[in-house]
Amino acid sequence: MGRLAVLAVTGVCTAGLAACGGGDDEALKGKSADEVAAQAVKATRQAESMHLKGSAQQKSGDSLTLDIAVDSEKNCEGTISQQGATAQVRHKSATLYLKGDEKYWRSSLKQQGDADKIVPKVAGKWVKMPAGDDQLTGLCDKQGLLAALDEDKSERKGMSKDGSASVDGTSAVKLTKKSDGKTLTMYVASEGKPYILKVTTTGGSAPESTTFSDYNKPVKPEQPPTGDTVDLKQLATQ
Repeated sequence: MGRLAVLAVTGVCTAGLAACGGGDDEALKGKSADEVAAQAVKATRQAESMHLKGSAQQKSGDSLTLDIAVDSEKNCEGTISQQGATAQVRHKSATLYLKGDEKYWRSSLKQQGDADKIVPKVAGKWVKMPAGDDQLTGLCDKQGLLAALDEDKSERKGMSKDGSASVDGTSAVKLTKKSDGKTLTMYVASEGKPYILKVTTTGGSAPESTTFSDYNKPVKPEQPPTGDTVDLKQLATQ
């Protein structure tokens, strides 16, 4: 699970599909590509909430997908998938719940000797995760996920404006940077606040793509039904 969180963050940081249409907003005109990128990172980090949807391919050939809505209070809901295994995630009232299929749990618990005993009890159920599982709760930490955007500012320096584009119907400025045989492309909203709409990396052995949407839209995950919830910590002691 730690690798899942890291890959999700990497997809945000370094994730060229271009569309047509749109145009620069007045607020972005006259600014360099690097200035636009810096403004976009700042605006995105200041947003109260957002919906991230991304995919990444590892060098091993395994793929990971993340589809999650998260806010500044760490409320979140969505899904994570890797190697054909899928799990739903909800974080509500400081409690993390995970609902994975059998394949997901067998992969997650393969290092435990009692996996055969636990998997039938948790597969398809909402599992209340231990409070100290920072690797998973990191998926619901908006600022933690976006911190990768500023960890290495050189990643977004040296970019060039590459015309305009449209991302899911929203006009955007397209920024690109080529290095080491890879192309980093960032799409920044040219209407309203300069939020990041999409980031992609093409070329190389690990292409990535992440889209950002539903900025400042409330994230209100439902409490899983009591009858469909099990406590992983209690199961471990049984």
